[in-house]
Amino acid sequence: MKSFRCGSYRFSLDRPLIVGVVNLTPDSFSGDGLAGKHAAAVAHARRQWEEGADILDLGAESSRPGAMPATVGEELDRLLPVLETVCSWGVPVSVDTCKPEVMARALSAGASLINDITALGHPDALGIVSDSDCAICLMHMQGEPRTMQAHPCYGDVLSEVSSFLGRRVEACVAAGVDEDRLLVDPGFGFGKTLQHNLALLRSLGRVAPRGLPILAGLSRKSMLGALTGGRPVAERQAASVAAALLAVQRGAHLLRVHDVAATKDALAVLAALNEGETQ
Repeated sequence: MKSFRCGSYRFSLDRPLIVGVVNLTPDSFSGDGLAGKHAAAVAHARRQWEEGADILDLGAESSRPGAMPATVGEELDRLLPVLETVCSWGVPVSVDTCKPEVMARALSAGASLINDITALGHPDALGIVSDSDCAICLMHMQGEPRTMQAHPCYGDVLSEVSSFLGRRVEACVAAGVDEDRLLVDPGFGFGKTLQHNLALLRSLGRVAPRGLPILAGLSRKSMLGALTGGRPVAERQAASVAAALLAVQRGAHLLRVHDVAATKDALAVLAALNEGETQ
């Protein structure tokens, strides 16, 4: 697939796209939650955009391991004021939610992409997004955030993740969603051990059904802390950038990151190297 449609936007996949994280939760795992801080959240989103993000991803419910779910009202109260401001800039905005009510309100406010960690698992979610022109990111998660890291277990993690994503893609297509609106995410850290995550990263290009674009979200995650001798979240930028480059080399088309400028610089170096190889 050469491009994908994201609401009124169409993105070429000739280069990796950067999705900048804007956390609107009070308990983000990465320590950057901006719940209730409208000015700070908008400033952060503006900075992400100016540093080179292609899409801004707003999330108002924490999905870190052990997180408790937010109510619909709590999530909307955190999300809508920032979403409405950012959408007024005329930029593509993703909303990270699994609640149909939040999806509907976000799309009405101008969101271009729905990023759902449950892959539209709620019975009403598919109907909401299929009636729109938004892009949809389907993610794999074993279990749910409160317990997903208690004891992740797979027979063959690559096969099981790929099969799950394939079933969710087929459900979307059967509901009338065009393939060029679909993305998939293997869900690094969502019900996976370190070894599961590494297995998925090694074979990332094989995880996508129908050759759909792959979004990789590795930024600042605990697997990077484990691989770097226990570095805390605030010291994982270098590992995050390295993981982003490796993901691109193994098939990722979109990178969901906290450190936009650093990732963009690293991708520029990779692009120059790749261009030289084709001349």
